[in-house]
Amino acid sequence: MNDIMDTKAVEARTGVPIPTLRYWRHIDAGPASFKLGRRTVYRREEVERWIAEQEKATRRGGAA
Repeated sequence: MNDIMDTKAVEARTGVPIPTLRYWRHIDAGPASFKLGRRTVYRREEVERWIAEQEKATRRGGAA
C-alpha cells in the first residue's frame, strides 16, 4: 500500500504542517484526501499532482 500516504508522510513530502493540512481538508483545499477507517489518507499520485499544480500556478522566471 505504498501508494497511500498518511498525513505525516504528506507533511514530510510537502513541508506543509499537519495542522495546515487538517485546515485545508476542512475548507476543501489542498491535495485530495479521504478516510480509510478513522485515518485521513492521501493517494501519492494526488499529492504529486497537487504539487505540480502549485508549481504551474506559481512558477516565475526561467525561459518558456
